[in-house]
Amino acid sequence: MPVSERLKILLSGMVAGDPHQGGASWAVLQYVAGLTALGHDVFLVEPVAEEKLDPAGETARYFRSLSLPEDRAALLAVDAQQTLGPSFAELRRFAEEADLLLNVSGMLREEQLLDPIAVRAFLDLDPGFNQAWAASGEDIGIGLHTHCVTVGQALGRLDCPIPTCEREWIATLPPVALDRWPVARQAPEREAFTSVGHWRSYGSIEHGGIRYGQRAHSLRGLIELPRASDARFQLALGIHPDESRDLAALGANGWALLDPAVVASDPDAYADFVRGSMAELSVAKSGYVASRSGWFSDRSACYLASGRPVVAQETGFSAFLPTGEGLLAFTTTANTATAADAVMSDRKRHDAAARALAEEYLDARTVLSHLLERLAVPATQAAL
Repeated sequence: MPVSERLKILLSGMVAGDPHQGGASWAVLQYVAGLTALGHDVFLVEPVAEEKLDPAGETARYFRSLSLPEDRAALLAVDAQQTLGPSFAELRRFAEEADLLLNVSGMLREEQLLDPIAVRAFLDLDPGFNQAWAASGEDIGIGLHTHCVTVGQALGRLDCPIPTCEREWIATLPPVALDRWPVARQAPEREAFTSVGHWRSYGSIEHGGIRYGQRAHSLRGLIELPRASDARFQLALGIHPDESRDLAALGANGWALLDPAVVASDPDAYADFVRGSMAELSVAKSGYVASRSGWFSDRSACYLASGRPVVAQETGFSAFLPTGEGLLAFTTTANTATAADAVMSDRKRHDAAARALAEEYLDARTVLSHLLERLAVPATQAAL
């Protein structure tokens, strides 16, 4: 599909339903920014519980703070067909003219919005987990879509055990809107490897002999890392106070923990935190690692774009992205320490390589142009 064709795209994903998670918001906003930069007409809709439409509530306040176009963004209480933002009737009119639905994790299920759209893509940002749930009998909505897209680069390959659910999966890298993520020109405020994430995100699942576990399980295997490296490690980690044994182990081994609700409470704070860091230590959910999914973090894409190097846990992504400069892969505590020390020993080289990698491989305009081509979206007369 030629990029010059202007498409009407309905995009559904979580940006505000669980407010004050700046990184999670950015994961979806990258698609809004990238597709808009390509000249497409993008309408963002997020399904939420009806009570979250309260204009005085936290979700609504956070949603308004995102500075999205007022006529192209809405929260939707599906059961009630009520909205915050453009009305349900306006949403339905847009859907009737839309060329494409990009539906993160199949969040949007409203038939009146899905049925009119010829190309409906399930967008999987959580490879392995979504497919294991579906293969175990949970209806996650894959069947409502004409196409399946995943950031799991290896999904469908012979050496990747993730179930395909009898669908062909289009692999895409996480896009980063480079104009929204300029190179950090100032010296980092934190002379440390940082990251943002949850200790646990949701329940683990086992399928086909693979345990799809959480970041907690991966980090426990790296607990002695600060003792093995000259680097400092500061994680903005969402971890419940009841995880007392893990909290004690992290503290005893030299991990510094920050509150993500403070340092990454919205997209601007999250961006400031990334740019203010020396580099990232990206610890993956153990399910991504065990399944060799090829997953690569949208958060790491932001660090790279900012000219901040990334030391990332190997999930199989190194078969799809170059490593060694700017981006370094690790599998053990020992080679994590070696990679961190290598970044510290030649920071200017790794900083420059980080941005160059983002420009070549993760630029939202390129990534999303390729995705639209693979989806073979037919432009409507209204969009031409």
